[in-house]
Amino acid sequence: MTIGKNGQGGSVPEQLRPARMQIATTVLMSRHGESHPTELVDISATGALLRRPLGWSGEAGQSWVLDMIFGHDLHIHLEAVVARISDHHIGFSYSRIPEDKQVPLWNLLGGYADILEYWKDG
Repeated sequence: MTIGKNGQGGSVPEQLRPARMQIATTVLMSRHGESHPTELVDISATGALLRRPLGWSGEAGQSWVLDMIFGHDLHIHLEAVVARISDHHIGFSYSRIPEDKQVPLWNLLGGYADILEYWKDG
């Protein structure tokens, strides 16, 4: 959905997306025997933004396993697809969240799981 801040079409397109929760934690991303430790930048109900590890040479559309550690008692293991790449970040879209990790993820997100926010494409 593209809308302006006033709710009508505008010259600077804005879109709605699930709200991002900024939280710092360690993430291990792995795929076909390749693995990279990195950091979580933010997380939402539909995906996660990670710092791009040095030496990572993946591409959009690839499937990766993400292992995220939150504190001493929460480990979220899920599958995600590379949605976008920049020089410093990799944006992932969840493709498979195991049933036993869905509730812990929604609990972690709290109110962020149900909120939409504006963002500018570009």
